[in-house]
Amino acid sequence: QFFADNKEKIRADLLKHGAIWFRGFDLMKSVSGYREFWEALEFDPCLDPLHSSGLRKFASERDALYEEVNKPSLRGHYIGLHAESTAKRTAAYAAFVCFQRATEGGGRFLVADGAAILADMDRKLLKDLYNRKIRISVSNLDIPPSFPDFVKEGFKNAVDAAVAPKFDMDLEMIYEADGKPGRLQAIETAESPINRHPVTGMPVWMNNAHNHCRKLRDRRPCGVPEVGMTEVFYADTMDTMSLEDCETIKKISEKHITALSMEPGDVLLVDNYRALHGRDVFAGDRFHAVTWFTWDKQDEWRGDERRIIEKNGLNVAINKMMDFLPKDFVSDQS
Repeated sequence: QFFADNKEKIRADLLKHGAIWFRGFDLMKSVSGYREFWEALEFDPCLDPLHSSGLRKFASERDALYEEVNKPSLRGHYIGLHAESTAKRTAAYAAFVCFQRATEGGGRFLVADGAAILADMDRKLLKDLYNRKIRISVSNLDIPPSFPDFVKEGFKNAVDAAVAPKFDMDLEMIYEADGKPGRLQAIETAESPINRHPVTGMPVWMNNAHNHCRKLRDRRPCGVPEVGMTEVFYADTMDTMSLEDCETIKKISEKHITALSMEPGDVLLVDNYRALHGRDVFAGDRFHAVTWFTWDKQDEWRGDERRIIEKNGLNVAINKMMDFLPKDFVSDQS
């Protein structure tokens, strides 16, 4: 009842601050109670913006609940700051919930204010990136560099026709953009590092460079296989982002990180157009989850969910190979 009674204030505070951490509630320790929480706030759930990629797994589909990155193989992988978005699709809000903290430590949830990062960003770098734009590669496919050009071109066309359409983003298949012979990379179209919040008009640092820069990933814990390693390019020249620029982004972004040691029942409500998020490494088992929400008042901003539902085949196929967590989970941690 607390959430229903305070719905308008909570929503106003979320718009003002970009994130709200709810602590000490027993209600959200179960999937059903967590759903009661966001229903009381009258949020409208939607698919993850990257749902069709094969990288998103439901913890409870009927409750619009996705797993966060809890997989044992990625315990030692540091997830840098990012916004859940593509050039085509971005969720309006998210509610990140803790059902079980990491049993052997770590796994803090990372959140940062994109407006604060922008205000602190090096002005020369900011102007440079704003003018040049950035492009991000999302996957790598390596073939023998000795293959003749017509074979490479045929492979590229086949991948472009069969794989790229499965993702709800505009991708260009480019050979050897990062300099590795024989590497075919799927690279997003050019984007600005800055976005203006659609409701408040506030300019915000909204890009995934802190998470996706290869030079940063190579210098911190990373458990992603080579096929999924990312890279950030300057859009005008397609040179990879320099170590100096990567380090500047890292320094200023991490200055504004708040690392949350979430307990069972804790929920972090996030404005996805204002706040960036990530996750620290952890040991043992961990069960955090998230629900994404669309606009509930601006119908023209909602987009067409059929587009990614129809591209769901890859997501289902990949996730069938994974072990499913319980559909109904009640934490026994206090």
